[in-house]
Amino acid sequence: MAQQVAEAARTFQERQTGNSPKAVTVVLSDDTLVVTLHDALSPAEIELSKTPDGAAQVQQYHRQLFESSAHLLRKEIRRITGVKVREAAVEVETKTGAVVHAFTSGRMVQVFRLDGSISAESWSGPGNGS
Repeated sequence: MAQQVAEAARTFQERQTGNSPKAVTVVLSDDTLVVTLHDALSPAEIELSKTPDGAAQVQQYHRQLFESSAHLLRKEIRRITGVKVREAAVEVETKTGAVVHAFTSGRMVQVFRLDGSISAESWSGPGNGS
């Protein structure tokens, strides 16, 4: 299912913007699905994002695009998972070119993009509290 959702998100992004992300990550936690499209911005959007005003324009553009067409991706997610999507939101990280789609069922979603990766061993281990 995760692979099918990732491919649906990749196809959705490519159809909407003409630009395909380099990678797609899908995370499911209870009833919240988070899809991250890595390096999803076009070269022109990356260039425009170098200024605060330009970055705001790119973010607003992707929010409007998502709002006007997210029903298509929501429908595809329902087809794949068998579960209706209640809410959907998008956030664009202009510095890294990532586009994050969050699909929830009435939850508050906070998405934190880390500046590096964490090994599965460290994440699942006992932790050190720091």
